[in-house]
Formats: sequence, structure tokens, C-alpha cells
Amino acid sequence: MSKNLIIYFSRADENYAVGYIDKGNTEIVAEFVQERTGADMFKVEPAVPYAADYNTCIKEAKERIDNAPIKEKLTDISTYDTVFVMSPIYWGTYAPEVETALEGLDFTGKTVRVISTHEGSGLASMVSDVQKMCKGADVQKNGLAIKGSQAKNSKQKIADWL
Repeated sequence: MSKNLIIYFSRADENYAVGYIDKGNTEIVAEFVQERTGADMFKVEPAVPYAADYNTCIKEAKERIDNAPIKEKLTDISTYDTVFVMSPIYWGTYAPEVETALEGLDFTGKTVRVISTHEGSGLASMVSDVQKMCKGADVQKNGLAIKGSQAKNSKQKIADWL
């Protein structure tokens, strides 16, 4: 039986086009994927939380592009066959902390599937950027992009994609 892992970054507080939310859009989507696949989940959390307001958060994200420490890092994903990499789109790709989470992991022989939440960017360059980070993996080209404002209603879209 195939074993799945979801590596995701999500942020609550003020989100573009959604307002203030208690649970991040990507986390909502990750839970729908987990419900369908039984995957283990790993939430990527920044060492220093982002500001609650959206405009400050996006400035902070830009500053963290080359250095985004996280609270906890996975060291071994050898027991997993499929890894879902999920993030909102920040500056044209995944949140900087996702790159920190993926660094140093051995993706050899894994299938990697990509999901973004966004408000107009689609997948941006997330699939190709994940491919660069996940050397040796079969990164599926047909990633899924879900508008953050539609995350709560995306269960069927996710089921169809899976």
C-alpha cells in the first residue's frame, strides 16, 4: 500500500481577497487531501511568524526569499511513496519556508504532486521550482491551483484531481 506525505505551508490572519481567517487556505486544502489519501501531514512553520496584516506579510516574505528558517525540519521521508507539496503563492512561487523544508531531503524514486493556493497567480513557477528542489523525484506536471477564496469549497475539485 502506498504511503503519502503532505508538506505544506499555510498562514491564517489577513489574506488577500479573503480578509482575516482563523485557518490558512492551504491548510484547509491540505486537510481535504489528507481526508482522501490518509496522508501524514507536516506543517512548515516559520521560525519567526509573519505579521498578521497582509501588506507587511508580503514584504516580510520578499525579505525571506534567501533565508527562511523554520521551527522544525523533516530529515527522512524514505517511508513515503508520494509527497504533496502545498503552499500559497508568494512572489511567483511557494512560500520561502517551503524551500527550507525541502532542502536536503532525498526524493529519489518519489512521486511529487504540487498544489498552490492563490488569488490569480495559478501555480506560477511552483511546479518547476519544486522540480529543482526534489531531485530524483517524478514531479507531476499537472499541479492543482485553487483560489484561496474558494478553498473551503474545493473538496470536489481536489477529489477530481486526485
